[in-house]
Amino acid sequence: MPNAPENPRILIVRLGAMGDILHALPMAALLRQALPAAQIDWVVERRWSELLCAPGSYPLGECSSTRPLVNVVHVVDTRGWRKHLLAASTRREFGVAMSALRAAHYDAALDVQGAAKSAAVARLSGAAKIFGFSDPREWPARLAYDVTIEPKAAHVIARNLEMAESLLARLGHAAAEPPAKPSPDWLPRDTAAERRVEAALLSLGVAEEPLVVLNPGAGWGAKQWPAQHFGELAARLKARGLRVLLNYGPGEEPLVRRAAQASHGAALPLFTSIGELVALLRRAHLFVGGDTGPLHLAALLGVPTVALFGPTDPERNGPYWPGCRILRDTASETNYSHRRTEDAGLRNLTTAQVYEAVESLLA
Repeated sequence: MPNAPENPRILIVRLGAMGDILHALPMAALLRQALPAAQIDWVVERRWSELLCAPGSYPLGECSSTRPLVNVVHVVDTRGWRKHLLAASTRREFGVAMSALRAAHYDAALDVQGAAKSAAVARLSGAAKIFGFSDPREWPARLAYDVTIEPKAAHVIARNLEMAESLLARLGHAAAEPPAKPSPDWLPRDTAAERRVEAALLSLGVAEEPLVVLNPGAGWGAKQWPAQHFGELAARLKARGLRVLLNYGPGEEPLVRRAAQASHGAALPLFTSIGELVALLRRAHLFVGGDTGPLHLAALLGVPTVALFGPTDPERNGPYWPGCRILRDTASETNYSHRRTEDAGLRNLTTAQVYEAVESLLA
């Protein structure tokens, strides 16, 4: 970049979803390490903003434990805007959001999402240079890019790090060493959420126990290991002397209820917000779940993790860090079509196989 500023203004564009935002945090950490005085901001969907900034904390300024990696969190609500496209409130909110982005005068915007809407947000930000991948998820996104990255890596995290390294090279900075392991300090500390989790665990009688968190839900049905199996696994874990919690979010009540019934009382359901899930997993000894946001959160926090993969490819989306076991049956075929139908490979994974992976981690 000609006349590259010493302390550039950088905008990361990753609107959602949970796992994908977590996959972009190492890139933000690399940029923060290489450019400690730079302004590094992020534009994100409102419902995922807790992954970047604790609720109630100031969304801009110097980094802190409540907003550890970025200076400003720009919040958008594209889902709500699409539902009320012609409403005056939508036009007003959209205008305010885009004005705030343009007012920052970014030197570079990094579209790590690769969707048409994320590329549009990057372009509307007015950034001097828009970076994106040569193979974005939606091909129209390429039309917005000034700098196109030809990724060499397969995994999403490694690809994002390649984009950060490309930006650093264009800024004239020496290549930075990518993180070898995750840090729990990349995620905000929400003391209110931590207190709520402590109270919930006390009420369940498990505050001092070694905790295992099972997560039966996933983004779509084909990524879900059968609820019956989660219940059977919980019963075996309890017999081993562990206390088992079934984490769930909005809309997952029926699924977690089936798993709890199959456990015959061995597993205790616990509903969590995003901030509460972060607080819960900071205390967990083990996590088991499919390819979904909570799995990647556990891995990022350094929790020993057993990942159950079906239609999605772990070489692209699987846990990236040490301390994880990935199970995938040969009957699973890679497919990202958001199918609801049960995946044959996940159905073939037995409780005994998963328990054996758990034992290898606990050992």
